[in-house]
Amino acid sequence: MRDSHPQALFDVLEGSLATSSNTLQAIQRNAKAIIKLNRAVKGLLPAEIKPMCRVANYRNNIVVIEVANASWMTRLNYEKLNLLSALRMSILPSLSSIDIRINPDLMRKSQQNRSINKQVVPSTQKMNERQISTQTALTLLKLAENSPKGLKERFERLAALAGESTSTTNRKD
Repeated sequence: MRDSHPQALFDVLEGSLATSSNTLQAIQRNAKAIIKLNRAVKGLLPAEIKPMCRVANYRNNIVVIEVANASWMTRLNYEKLNLLSALRMSILPSLSSIDIRINPDLMRKSQQNRSINKQVVPSTQKMNERQISTQTALTLLKLAENSPKGLKERFERLAALAGESTSTTNRKD
């Protein structure tokens, strides 16, 4: 035990496949087939459906596809006959049907991916790109002249969003 060292998971699986029963081999073969089938199905689907579905299983010549919700299920049902014939011609001539099931976890995962993508801000993008018109900035500066100190500062900051041409330092009275 103390002389052992970390091993790659692939090496451990290959070693156990060689020494164990055919059960693990069958599971691995089935998983590889489902991954290959998933790639083929996604290659045949329209772009808007791809992130909302996946191949869940293939057994008894039936492909089970999971979708995110009922509306995507309806949309996929329209594509079902084209998908069935394309899969029969390309990789599964013995395919008898396609079973479509709803799995809400797909929707949750796609929403998480979207929120992660929205959090990443490109470094070239400016953080504050808000601008107001010059006329609005001048109106805000006029309001600031007759306002209390705290409100005056806020009006001047808002007016500064219009750019350098309306700032209080550059303005001639």
